[in-house]
Amino acid sequence: MRSGDVARDAERVNDSVRKEGLTGYRTIITGASSGVGLAAARAFVAEGARVALVARRGEILAEVASELGAQAVALAADVADPDAVAAVVGAAHREFGGLDLVVNSAGVAFPTPLEDFTPQIWRQVIDTNLSGTFYMCREAGTRMREDGGGVIVNVGSELSTLGMSRYSHYCASKFGVVGLTKALAAELAPTVRVNIVCPGPIDTPMGDATDSLYPDPAAARRATLDRVPLGRLATADEVVAAIRFLAVTACFATGAVLPLDGGTTIT
Repeated sequence: MRSGDVARDAERVNDSVRKEGLTGYRTIITGASSGVGLAAARAFVAEGARVALVARRGEILAEVASELGAQAVALAADVADPDAVAAVVGAAHREFGGLDLVVNSAGVAFPTPLEDFTPQIWRQVIDTNLSGTFYMCREAGTRMREDGGGVIVNVGSELSTLGMSRYSHYCASKFGVVGLTKALAAELAPTVRVNIVCPGPIDTPMGDATDSLYPDPAAARRATLDRVPLGRLATADEVVAAIRFLAVTACFATGAVLPLDGGTTIT
């Protein structure tokens, strides 16, 4: 391809982003019943996207879909179940006539001392955070490639690059999602872009639930804040803004790992 052709193609892509944003984007969001997934669903629908909401809690998901209106559809499923993921991706693809964007934000996190680990605890975290992300990427990514394009944004963590005591299962899963993102970015290029945002501590119900597992939840929250150079938790909306950047604005990014951690991974 000549340099002039490359420039014209890039300008056409950038013009489309500037004019349309997320309008009409056919989107799947996992973990859409709360936290970052719910915030993404609300923001994307407000911007004109059509969104398939995926989470385990069907009743809550139905309430979210009702709140968001005709642009949203609830598809209850556990992402740890490959057959369930295949079913919901197929349903969303048929409902929308294709897919443009997938946001993988479903996840579980809780502290577990090494001596208390069971195979069931290990599998619960790995199956949801890592395998669930893979199943969704496989089902949606292959369809996007066949259809001619799309974007996947995975949600990692500051613990995608840091180790933390009592979170070996979570660290392993989130380190794995970074590797998965890079591998799939290579395999699905140039048709499908795959990126990951890695938030630090976020003010979400999952964070509250994690703190509640400690003997002194308030002390656990203070300890978290003490290790964040910016001195506060991220909001779910700030993470959504980073997801949107990777999905829409950063048209030349694939395999990118975007930290959004308040400085916790500075060193």
